[in-house]
Amino acid sequence: MPLAPGLTHQIVITVQDSDTARAAGGGTLPEVFSTPRLVSFLEKTSHEMILPHLEEGQTSVGTIVNIAHLAATPVGMQIRFMSELVSVEGRRLTFKVEAWDEVEKIGEGEHQRFIIDPNRFNRRLAEKQALIQK
Repeated sequence: MPLAPGLTHQIVITVQDSDTARAAGGGTLPEVFSTPRLVSFLEKTSHEMILPHLEEGQTSVGTIVNIAHLAATPVGMQIRFMSELVSVEGRRLTFKVEAWDEVEKIGEGEHQRFIIDPNRFNRRLAEKQALIQK
């Protein structure tokens, strides 16, 4: 099945201590699910969705993240991350993403990913690295 708008995927996790704002940013922050982990899981959900549809040797990278973190979620509560592919423009993919804990919506927004050839991508990184090693 080709990549086409309408594809969906979801991931469910239980919030761990390591997922909290306190773990990410220090002892003065609350022990609630952190914004960086919210973004990470929404990206992961989108990436996992498209993997079965990519050609051999392809993968994807995130290029744009526009997420609102709407509500706090405590340790021990489950969160469901959902992604829907809404646009395919060549190798650029746009997703509508949402996250819900057991009580309410905690995040929403838009995410873009770009399909890449890892060999070409790594070659460009090596060329860039070589520029600073001279």
